[in-house]
Amino acid sequence: MSRKYKFGDNDKLYFISFAVVGWIDLFIRKEYKDIVIDSWHYCQKNKDLEIYCWCIMPSHIHMIVGSKGRPLDKIIGEVKSFTSRSLRRAISEHPAESRREWMLNMMEKFGMQNSNNQDWQLWQQHNHPIEILNTTMFYQKMEYIHRNPVEAGFVENEEDYLYSSARDFFGKKGLVELSYVV
Repeated sequence: MSRKYKFGDNDKLYFISFAVVGWIDLFIRKEYKDIVIDSWHYCQKNKDLEIYCWCIMPSHIHMIVGSKGRPLDKIIGEVKSFTSRSLRRAISEHPAESRREWMLNMMEKFGMQNSNNQDWQLWQQHNHPIEILNTTMFYQKMEYIHRNPVEAGFVENEEDYLYSSARDFFGKKGLVELSYVV
């Protein structure tokens, strides 16, 4: 991880992004996205994770997160560790996964290139945490996160993308319980 981008003050909020190795479009199946969301639910309930906004794109995730106490680097590390194992197992076992061999080979290839691993890797190493300095920056990052599916051409309106917190800000029920800036 770069020395420039680290979680510092645990009382602050952070914009983070994490991507699948090789920018593999992994999150095209509902089952894979649900593994990530279930992990977040667990961490919200048991690991002090606060989620302010989020979006799951095919190859990466953007979020604004905080913590009720535990160090954010530990929480996010545990999320990435758990989801990487669970996603790898899901890819291996999914009966209709036509890209299984290719994806597992890519994960092995990237894992062997990284001295921190012994065999495979699903997530890129970094989270690129950027401290949210004020409410203006918060809303700028939130707009960026929520506009991602629109810019990618997946939906016309950000609130129509199911795997994003934008829905919560347009009176629709989202998939993840949010914390709010007051």
